[in-house]
Amino acid sequence: MATTTIDITGLAGAAETELSARVGMLPNVASERTKRLQGRIAGAKPVTSVCGYCAVGCSTLAYVSDDGTLLDVEGNPESPINGGHLCPKGSALFGLTVNDQRWTTVKYRAPYADRYEERPLAWALERIAQRIRETREATFVRERDGKRVNHTLGISSLGGATFGVEENYLLGKFMHALGVVSIENQARI
Repeated sequence: MATTTIDITGLAGAAETELSARVGMLPNVASERTKRLQGRIAGAKPVTSVCGYCAVGCSTLAYVSDDGTLLDVEGNPESPINGGHLCPKGSALFGLTVNDQRWTTVKYRAPYADRYEERPLAWALERIAQRIRETREATFVRERDGKRVNHTLGISSLGGATFGVEENYLLGKFMHALGVVSIENQARI
C-alpha cells in the first residue's frame, strides 16, 4: 500500500495568519525601526550596488538623497544571488560608511619609532608607490644566463577574498606588467 506524505508546514503558517486576522490579533508586520526608516528614505533614490565584503557579489540598494547623502543600505530583493538578504557584514555597510568614528587617515609607525603617527591616505598611497618602484628597480632582473627573463623576485602579490574575478584579473595584470613572479590569490569562492 502506497503512503502519501503531505508537508503541512506552509498550510499551518497560512492558517495561523488567517486565524489571527479573523480574531483581530494580526501582528503589525513593520517594526518601529522599519517605520522610522521608511520615513527617513521617503523620496530617496535607490542606487543598485554590490557589497564589497567578499567575492559573492550580493546586490544592495543604497538609498541616496538629492544632495548625495547616503541614507540607508539594504539587500536588493531583485538579486538572483542574495534575494534581498545580506549577511551580518553586509548588513553593516551603512554603519561602516556613515560613521563618525571611522578612520580617515593612515596610522604609520616609522622604523624604530615607539608610537604611531596619523598620515593622510594620499601620503600612504604615494609612499606605497615609491616603495614598489624602489623595490622593483633594485631587484629587477633583465637577463639570466644569456636569456631574457624580465622579472622581479623582490615583490609578491596576494589577492584576497574581497576581490571579485575582475579585480583579481586586474591585480594579476598589474603585477605581471611589473614583472612580479609570485602572484597568488587566497580566495576560495
